[in-house]
Amino acid sequence: MMTQDEIIEMAVQAGMAKEIAEVNIDIVEAFAKLVAAKERETILKYANSDEFNRSKGENSPYAFELTKWIEARGNT
Repeated sequence: MMTQDEIIEMAVQAGMAKEIAEVNIDIVEAFAKLVAAKERETILKYANSDEFNRSKGENSPYAFELTKWIEARGNT
């Protein structure tokens, strides 16, 4: 999980004034959570895909381990 300072720094890197990010931290944090959730969803979709599983071997444990780790990150 990212800290507020990390989220503010990312907002600043994206072009938002630090003061605006700090005053609107609830909105900025909510946006960061939405972005992280979408990224997890995209990675989970790939990890469960035939393309990924074929590249790692038909009975590879990689996809299972990866999806469990990502799902756990989404529950914190």
